Amino acid sequence: MSDQPFEHDDDGSLAVQEARPKLQKPPMYKVLLLNDDFTPMDFVVSILQNIFYKGKEEAVRITMNVHTAGIGVCGVYTKDIAETKVQQVIAYAQENQHPLQCTLEEVE
Repeated sequence: MSDQPFEHDDDGSLAVQEARPKLQKPPMYKVLLLNDDFTPMDFVVSILQNIFYKGKEEAVRITMNVHTAGIGVCGVYTKDIAETKVQQVIAYAQENQHPLQCTLEEVE
């Protein structure tokens, strides 16, 4: 180690080391289904299976949670994926003339 506080190249110029950026995990978002009195439970189960790739048992459990608690978590995703899932649910519900609502919320 030299007595000089900075490293110098052979030509006497100061050698600069680039700082590596600190990588952070992206914020995550919960996709939530909201209960209503009109959308059939079977339709909600099918959304959970087809859009969120849940198995039958888990889809039924989430659907019952939506029904009893008024809201249910479908999954946790990065923002872009969560927004896409919300749009898919709303579009599919509208196509089938159901008022089912879906939203996202940042995980704290």
